[in-house]
Amino acid sequence: MRKLLRKTASAAAALGLAATGLLATAAPAAAATYGGECGSGYSVVNSAAVGTKGTVFLTYNNSNGRNCVVTKRNAAGSAVLIEAGLSISPAGNHWDVYEGDYFTSYAGPIYLNAAGRCVDWMGRISGTEGGKRGTNCG
Repeated sequence: MRKLLRKTASAAAALGLAATGLLATAAPAAAATYGGECGSGYSVVNSAAVGTKGTVFLTYNNSNGRNCVVTKRNAAGSAVLIEAGLSISPAGNHWDVYEGDYFTSYAGPIYLNAAGRCVDWMGRISGTEGGKRGTNCG
């Protein structure tokens, strides 16, 4: 009888944990957040996911008319290839400003004077790309 009670109690406890979502499951990775990497006066005006690996941020400084791009991983770790690109739209086959190397947390900041113009911008982490083309005009 004791064995039956223990098994019943264990099953009920497991069901209770499952119902409350407390069973051991993989937590979603925290999304990258912009931390002022471009410097003072820059505000995020656009962003895009880089798959599930991170986020690319486009910022703008109203006082000097410059855009800035930073590509950030969701969590710092061992160095991987991280890239950031920024161009007056259309970029064509090259980026006006580009940085790519093995970094632990982010690539950039990279800057471009683009007041009154549309921009193409991208971020890439280990081959996964995010970004947009022909945005943030003006």
